[in-house]
Amino acid sequence: MNTDRDQQSPHPRKARISAGLLMYWVREGQLEVFLAHPGGPFLARKDEGHWSIPKGELDRGEDLLAAAIREFKEEVGLEPSGEFIPLGSIQQKGGKIVHAWAFRGDWPEEQSHRCNTFELEWPPRSGQIQQFPEVDRVGFFAIADARKKLKATQHPFLDRLAAALGMP
Repeated sequence: MNTDRDQQSPHPRKARISAGLLMYWVREGQLEVFLAHPGGPFLARKDEGHWSIPKGELDRGEDLLAAAIREFKEEVGLEPSGEFIPLGSIQQKGGKIVHAWAFRGDWPEEQSHRCNTFELEWPPRSGQIQQFPEVDRVGFFAIADARKKLKATQHPFLDRLAAALGMP
């Protein structure tokens, strides 16, 4: 017997959407970008290819740029301001769509980052809940070094920023 449920086609899984900011500065004529390393125990010992632009998922009904600004402040502890240069979007390996903007910013040497935390049972199946920072390290990197650190799927943001600034 056919039911309405049998005739319904399954809906494709809705893509997750994130928005983020790529802070940059130019030092001695060289473009450098600000990247974040994800916190938590799974990536603690992983470096190259695991860094990201500070980003996060949108709240229901939230504007993309507003979400990028909020996430940057939550993950880094710095209020971004100035002109925001649109860098478009990319799709990461897991299917997440990431929209990004760049802005010129500064990071005082004496400043440490402050970010939100998340809870996780760690070690697994131990029953112990621990808190971890969303971001455990941040820093500016020259573009060549940023390409090594940054997730490969986010490399187009570097190219788009350099093109927007007219830099090699």
